[in-house]
Amino acid sequence: MRSRLVLALAWTLLAGAPLHAQQLPGRDPVSDQLFPPELVMSHQKAIGLDEGQKSYIRGELLGAQTRFTQLQWQLQDAMEALVTALRPAVVDEAQVMIHLERVLTSEREIKRTQLGLMVRIKNRLTPEQQSRLQRLRGKSR
Repeated sequence: MRSRLVLALAWTLLAGAPLHAQQLPGRDPVSDQLFPPELVMSHQKAIGLDEGQKSYIRGELLGAQTRFTQLQWQLQDAMEALVTALRPAVVDEAQVMIHLERVLTSEREIKRTQLGLMVRIKNRLTPEQQSRLQRLRGKSR
């Protein structure tokens, strides 16, 4: 039960914090410029990924997954500490802010890792492959 609360709180914090300051309703201009790994891999034949690109993307994904796992543990620990600090009837605001900063640092690092991965993937794609992915993504929306 407690871990569910921590994960729900973590998800709420992550989901409510966009990568950019302003966005159009229903649109994410940052995501519109990048390609999630699952989109690239699910259309690898359609965009003509070569073996070198596939190998590079697989390696980047494995590295990112390892980092995401570490960061998720770190975030969960930080969230548990924050929830614990919020339990008393009288809460020590300074301690809560310290724990909140740790949560935000973990979230920021998750987003940096995610964005870095998608930038590296985009940089490995040719302009033609990027155009094809944009069209394929447009069809699925």
